[in-house]
Amino acid sequence: MIRVLVSACLLGEKVRYNGADAASGSRILQEWVREGRVVPFCPEVAGGLGVPRPAAEIHGAGGASVLDGDGRVRTRGGEDVTGAFRRGAELALRTARESGALLAVLKDGSPSCGSGYVYDGSFSGRREAEAGVTATLLRRSGIAVFSETRLQEAAEHLRGLEAAARVL
Repeated sequence: MIRVLVSACLLGEKVRYNGADAASGSRILQEWVREGRVVPFCPEVAGGLGVPRPAAEIHGAGGASVLDGDGRVRTRGGEDVTGAFRRGAELALRTARESGALLAVLKDGSPSCGSGYVYDGSFSGRREAEAGVTATLLRRSGIAVFSETRLQEAAEHLRGLEAAARVL
């Protein structure tokens, strides 16, 4: 069975920076949980950050700049938390590989998990069409990444992967 790495906050775990969750009531996610496909993961907590924690944003051109060594992840107070974000991304990739997850559904807007956008580093609420650190690393490693707003596309992708696996 193909597994799906899912941001833990989307499954109701209170792991977001402010101590809240971002629980999704999606029938698709609920079905995947029942089937035993879901691998919950929070890269920020796995990387060593606490709950709650100061909000952080990427200073640079998204997660790619962080992975390439040019960008940094900083809190509003200026603390550099890049190491925790990189560690969390590496652990997410390891978890995906070990569990057999070939796709991920991650929380958009997060400096780790954003796949469609992240915030621009100014803490002003401005968005950039970039991906977060974890989303970028997973994509670079061949794992398809979808936001919680693209669950139908994720389900279609999963069906395609399973159909291809049956042919083999």
